[in-house]
Amino acid sequence: MAKAVTVGRVKIGGDNPLALIAGPCVIETRKRCLDLARRLADFAAAEKAPLIFKASYDKANRSSHTSWRGPGLSRGLEILAEIRETCGLPILTDVHSDTEVGPVAKVVDILQIPAFLCRQTDLVLAAGASGKPVNVKKGQFLAPWDVRHIVAKIESTGNRKILLTERGTCFGYNNLVADMRSLPIMRELGYPVIFDATHSVQRPGGAGDRSSGDGKWAPALARAAVAAGCDGVFVETHVSPDKALSDKDNSIKLSELKALWRTLRRIDEMVD
Repeated sequence: MAKAVTVGRVKIGGDNPLALIAGPCVIETRKRCLDLARRLADFAAAEKAPLIFKASYDKANRSSHTSWRGPGLSRGLEILAEIRETCGLPILTDVHSDTEVGPVAKVVDILQIPAFLCRQTDLVLAAGASGKPVNVKKGQFLAPWDVRHIVAKIESTGNRKILLTERGTCFGYNNLVADMRSLPIMRELGYPVIFDATHSVQRPGGAGDRSSGDGKWAPALARAAVAAGCDGVFVETHVSPDKALSDKDNSIKLSELKALWRTLRRIDEMVD
């Protein structure tokens, strides 16, 4: 059994119920992000869902330099700090360089290593040395058993608050496939495993100057992952996904999240 990791007031792994990481791909505006966070806080309270709010202040790996990246580090952290204070939700965000780790760790509850950067040793070591929980997204190019090397890097800093996230594996050009075997394989490393349902249905670069995706399949993969025994599910959600500035094709509509969560929770209860 994976050891439990505490993120704010949310406990993930061990004997704890399924956790949910949800939010927009990127901060679009303060108003939109705060509104979505408030709705998710209300949802979490009503459903008694252990929820962590996720949003990125900078999407540093967009396909095109003309795509919206976010408000940047300084303004983005101001918005995330406000959400944490007013909504009472633990906050997760990406870090892209070791120099970002210090200021970000002062604001958020969990640092996320993006999939494309999971082998960047300086970044991984800095995140571990922060003492904050670290969520590592397994690279699309990486075998699940090779995640042990990333875990060893973080453990070398004395940090044992680690989450491992499956987000799909490269399957030819502009496509990903979700291998459910990776969940128990990574879980054998002793840490909670998260399934990123919405990124697993992404089509990287599939729209030419941006990624596309098949969001309609995200709920099915999420159900399969919970049945396979993951400790949490990661979904990007938006009030109007068709208007989202990033990952609009694979985000789940907020109004559809409640039904999906109730199904996932029932599956989790049966698996346990």
